[in-house]
Amino acid sequence: MTRERDPFRIPRAGWEAAPLAGLASIDLNQNGGAFTGKEFFSESTVGGVVCFAAYQALLTALRTEALRKRGELDRATQVRLVLSTTFESAKAGVAVGAVLSVLLLVFPWLTLPLSLMGVVGTAKASLDLFHAFWDGLDDEQKLQVTVAAHEAGVNLSSFFRNDGEGLGRSALG
Repeated sequence: MTRERDPFRIPRAGWEAAPLAGLASIDLNQNGGAFTGKEFFSESTVGGVVCFAAYQALLTALRTEALRKRGELDRATQVRLVLSTTFESAKAGVAVGAVLSVLLLVFPWLTLPLSLMGVVGTAKASLDLFHAFWDGLDDEQKLQVTVAAHEAGVNLSSFFRNDGEGLGRSALG
């Protein structure tokens, strides 16, 4: 797991969002759950779209905020970039949500492995969002966050190691 350090590369929602997107269902008709296969398919597909789109919107907004603060793009360009990448990711979410909902309808026992993969994917997505947030801070803000983390007993250096073992050790103390 390496960290992309190119500030001009907007990360894309990928495999880390897929398991969670396959399990996320949005109760569209507010009936308390899916009672038919068609309802499960549509609610899971919408859930996949929302997961992919929300994750992509956050990634792009955080990454482009750093660029905007440095004056490398303006707010209008930032908004267009967030909207375009979110739309592209939502299209991928439709496909992933649809495929995984069909798989879960046919093979319901896949829910447990998909849930476990969802935990790992969510951890990676959270780390990616943290890195995008961190890259958007200026030096003074980074110092303030580092001091606050130190006072709270949290060691942030484990989040920034680039040798693939960044989370191999506890981030606490």
